[in-house]
Amino acid sequence: MKTSVFKPYANLPNTSFRGAYLKNVNLRRANLENAYLIDANFEESDLSGANLRGACLIGANLRKAYLAHADLRGTDLTEADLSEADLFHAKLNDAVLVDVDLTGADLTGVDLKVVKRRY
Repeated sequence: MKTSVFKPYANLPNTSFRGAYLKNVNLRRANLENAYLIDANFEESDLSGANLRGACLIGANLRKAYLAHADLRGTDLTEADLSEADLFHAKLNDAVLVDVDLTGADLTGVDLKVVKRRY
């Protein structure tokens, strides 16, 4: 299957991709700030350097996604699948990580002390 490519630095803030099938998509350095991405499938997609600040990724499939240097500050990742994802130096300040699958994920350079937790 070919990789889908958005134009470089795609500017998609406040966009809704709820339930979208975006497997193996190139969204490198895209602006997805405050995007609504509930239950979206980004498996094996390249989101390196992307701005996902404040995005809602509840239940999203990010398995094997490339999120190196991505800005995930303030993102809600509740019940997201990040297994085997590359989060090398991703920014997760104030991100919500509840029931998230991080099995085999690369968390090199990620500061998990700044992650929000719901009680």
